[in-house]
Amino acid sequence: MGYKTTVGSLNYQFPDLKTLLAKATPFRSGDELASVAAASAEERVAAQLALADVPLKRFLEEPLTPYESDEVTRLIFDSHDQQAFTEIAHFTVGDFRDWLLDTTADGATLARIAPGVIPEQAAAVSKLMRQQDLVKVASKIHVLTRFRTTVGLPGRLSTRLQPNHPADDARGIAASIIDGLMLGSGDAVIGINPASDNPQTVMRLLTMIDTIRRRYGIPTQSCVLAHVTTQLEALRAGAPVDLVFQSIGGTEATNASFGVNLALLAEAHEAARELKRGTVGDNIMYFETGQGSSLSANAHAGMDQQTCEARAYGVARAFRPMLVNTVVGFIGPEYLYDGKQILRAALEDHFCGKLLGLPMGCDVCYTNHAEADDDDMDAILTMLGAAGVNYIMGVPGADDIMLNYQSSSFHDALYLRSVFGLRPAPEFEEWLTHRPTLPEMVALLEA
Repeated sequence: MGYKTTVGSLNYQFPDLKTLLAKATPFRSGDELASVAAASAEERVAAQLALADVPLKRFLEEPLTPYESDEVTRLIFDSHDQQAFTEIAHFTVGDFRDWLLDTTADGATLARIAPGVIPEQAAAVSKLMRQQDLVKVASKIHVLTRFRTTVGLPGRLSTRLQPNHPADDARGIAASIIDGLMLGSGDAVIGINPASDNPQTVMRLLTMIDTIRRRYGIPTQSCVLAHVTTQLEALRAGAPVDLVFQSIGGTEATNASFGVNLALLAEAHEAARELKRGTVGDNIMYFETGQGSSLSANAHAGMDQQTCEARAYGVARAFRPMLVNTVVGFIGPEYLYDGKQILRAALEDHFCGKLLGLPMGCDVCYTNHAEADDDDMDAILTMLGAAGVNYIMGVPGADDIMLNYQSSSFHDALYLRSVFGLRPAPEFEEWLTHRPTLPEMVALLEA
């Protein structure tokens, strides 16, 4: 069939939907590396014009990867809600963009149609949007999740308190946790990336967080971001597991590179739910994603990295997660070269996730070899605040000394809350009004 358009005196033809989506994507280094990017700005505009005329129904007729050989594709198509899709089924991608920007498409409407939107449609419409469009539409959507706190309410901004330590040292981690709590961070989760991925470390760190949480009566949830199989082993040995973490991608091969599949995720989901540790809800999965993960694993199947990223959200959606986090600048400049590309990716990811009904957070971050700095991160942070991001990271000094990258700090969260008049999750905010003093927390911890 193919897709055609004419720009001036030049005729452009794109052989399939996968190619059209890739060519229509705003430029980024990863797509250039994968040889799927448009050859010129003119070809990119031509692809965007052609994409605008593609009916949304077409995405349900032309899978980007074979249904028979990719379980992510099967999940996306088998879980599609035809009834929810009916409301937008007559749109082209361009029509969909215009409708999303219209005032008639309010938050309730977008929540209603979310199960009828597949990731490829979300990715497609994002490619036709300016950054302000991505902010405007995402700001209408509020996705609420609950475990011990309620995350995603209008007028609220939560944080993941990330107290990593290069040697998993208990005192170092505890000091970072207290620092974050004193500065109002930790209502989304207290989540540790362990330096050592083994069940004993996971059990020790989870027990430590749980002890601090119970000792101070803190309404939050814990997570140790080891591999899901390690977490399952710790859970079955009696570890106090709240949220179950796993990195995921947008193709079966990407997830295989992470050592997971849908059946394993379902097993972990069920095992954690059976613990019934939540007090206000039972959303128990925590997923992390990032543009470039499929390409870095040579598992992108010829798709552009942003479309692969949106498909990862199709995986996440199946498990009603508490948190989804795009670690937007972590993979490196091979995939997102500079601050401008990281900014665009952050807004795309947040928009696509929210449009699909997910509780999106963002690790506003960069690696030290990227062409980016803290000024770029301030811009990203502020635009995500305007877009209504559910949560951001809280890292001591914004410098993760274990993962060796630059993220957002406890003070960055205070800045964002101040500028936009945002508050922490209500259960956590109540605790903050009568929390122990710093000397009291230190004394109790040492005791």
